[in-house]
Amino acid sequence: MSPEIARIALTPGEPAGIGPDLCAELAWQEHDAQLIAFADPELLQQRAKQLGRALYLLPFDANAAPSRCPPGTLYHVPIALRAPAACGHLDTANAAYVLDTLEQACRACQLRQCDALVTGPVHKGVINDAGIAFSGHTEFLAQQCGVDDVVMMLAAPGLRVALVTTHIPLREVSAAITPARLRHVMQVLADELRNSFGIERPRLLVCGLNPHAGEGGHLGREELDIIEPTLESLRADGLQIVGPLPADTLFIAKYLDQCDAVVAMYHDQGLPVLKHMGFGRAVNITLGLPIIRTSVDHGTALELAGVGGVDSGSMNTALATALAMVRARAAAGKLV
Repeated sequence: MSPEIARIALTPGEPAGIGPDLCAELAWQEHDAQLIAFADPELLQQRAKQLGRALYLLPFDANAAPSRCPPGTLYHVPIALRAPAACGHLDTANAAYVLDTLEQACRACQLRQCDALVTGPVHKGVINDAGIAFSGHTEFLAQQCGVDDVVMMLAAPGLRVALVTTHIPLREVSAAITPARLRHVMQVLADELRNSFGIERPRLLVCGLNPHAGEGGHLGREELDIIEPTLESLRADGLQIVGPLPADTLFIAKYLDQCDAVVAMYHDQGLPVLKHMGFGRAVNITLGLPIIRTSVDHGTALELAGVGGVDSGSMNTALATALAMVRARAAAGKLV
């Protein structure tokens, strides 16, 4: 059974961006969940005031029974900013604060104090400028959970795209596509589609790496030497897989109508198509973690922070997806 009222941990992300605005927007909507913001309470209050709305913050008690948020209210776990945050102005002093919010929210999910984690957008550049090695939420949360290898998937209405490689330079992609990595991605994706999305027999569609999927080895041998043999092995294990197919013709109804998810070999192979189809309604999901984590499909939008009128569609989708995953995992007996 899923929890009657799911507890969702929220992290606003970069304090100078629109993440605090998005958390405030969620507070002013009705949800069948208890939302807990892991953030500086003064930051949330200040941003709500700038947006012309009242925001009430209630202390989160992990030992109390879950309780829905009244309109205009968030539960919260206070985490202090390292320096005052000004809308639109990055400050390396707050890089550690951003990671603190993620670490504490992740731990709450690991301890089953929260059922899922929904994250606002972070600014990778300012975190790295602060001298902290950080390549993204996906890799950071994997480290926090002690997982060696996770899978990034973005989903929009009508399309899911999982990535074999994520935030690495393009010139490193080919070497990173190994039989072990590809097999891991495919198996994690299939398992999560079954357990977290209720798809009993997932159908997977796989992009080739090279133009024309290598054109029989004339445009690269990765398909012949790595991708095709690995996919054939996975088919023998029972997975339903089509591919590798040329990425320039794969994203059409002829193929997409017959699949549950697409596997792209690198970040900018599949995500431009997905974001073109559903930007503002898409969600970033980390597969292979012991916790449920979803996020927005956009960046910090520094120029929009505190201005008002921010489109919260992706944040709403991230929350709705997290709640659906909680229910699906519970139904599959995987909510542990």
